[in-house]
Amino acid sequence: MTTSRATQRLKQWRRISLVLLLLFLALAAAGCSGKAVDTSPAEKPTQIITDSIGRQVEVPINPERIACLCPEAGYAIAMYGKAGTIVATSGGMQRDILLVEMFPHLKGLPVPKSNEVINIEELLSSKAELVFVKGDTTSNEAEMDKLKKVNIPVIALQYGNMAEQQYAMQMIAKILGTEAEGQRYTEFYQQTVAEVQKRVTAVPDKDRVTLYHSTAEATRTDTADSLAADWTRAAGITNVSVGQSLKFSDGNHYASLEQILLWNPDYILVNDPNLVGYIMEHEHWRPLQAVKNNRVLPLPIGISRWGHTSSLETPLAVLWTAKLAYPELFKDWDMVKATQDFYQEFFDWQLDQATVDKMLKGTGMRAAKS
Repeated sequence: MTTSRATQRLKQWRRISLVLLLLFLALAAAGCSGKAVDTSPAEKPTQIITDSIGRQVEVPINPERIACLCPEAGYAIAMYGKAGTIVATSGGMQRDILLVEMFPHLKGLPVPKSNEVINIEELLSSKAELVFVKGDTTSNEAEMDKLKKVNIPVIALQYGNMAEQQYAMQMIAKILGTEAEGQRYTEFYQQTVAEVQKRVTAVPDKDRVTLYHSTAEATRTDTADSLAADWTRAAGITNVSVGQSLKFSDGNHYASLEQILLWNPDYILVNDPNLVGYIMEHEHWRPLQAVKNNRVLPLPIGISRWGHTSSLETPLAVLWTAKLAYPELFKDWDMVKATQDFYQEFFDWQLDQATVDKMLKGTGMRAAKS
């Protein structure tokens, strides 16, 4: 080996030795300072979301494990093709027969909330990285304290009209990374309502059909700041309880039977089919023209109860109600086809005639509470 080559080799070894020495010293310094080398995976990226009640919440982008403690979130997540991310749910969703047929895994999921109380141990067992709750849960300090302690982001859903519902649906789409699907749903929603309103505008106020809407209990009904008040208005009917004096109890509003008899509506719609028999057969309700004319009807039930607070089938409820009230204005609209098209478009699910018939009659589509 020549002297020049030997010199070059010696310089290379010196450089390598120097690098190794510096690395050793750096590691030793870290050890002496008590700082561990971070070998954990990078935290999941997040985004800031404004929920339905105006709270700014930091949530994971495209969450993979979601607890739906309110059904409206679960319906939307399922519609946006992300049902597989639901790891905890509500009891109501598990009673929706069509929804469980579409997504069988929902039936076996934990239900961490019962009677407004959250079971934190059960929620933690689901390993959820995001929780959806109803807006009123956020005003319950005890329940919110539970959620804060486990450090799971909480998104509140709440809406009292169709515009707010559409915002909530778009918000969920943004969280899931399914903005295109959310926009498609919003366009359908707005186009359906606009078409209905275009047709019913020609009906003079004095000729508008009157309707009483019963929710869960025969005398429990709608106020002016409710989703049902908005979608019934969009259908071109007069909702007799809206803007009237109602009794408030346990967070709900009730009309007296005397008031209902005075209103004497053309139709009575109920979101619980079991109420039809009660109203039709009870002697105190018999004087009503809706009872005499067999116009006490259940709202349809699909993946949820159409027109209900948590239902995303609101535009279908608007169309169905308008067609019921003004059949001559909607002769060209086939509710069977409209229903089949909706579930095919947004759930990629084909409904047969027998199933649609049950849905539109509001029967056999929701299991009873156990």
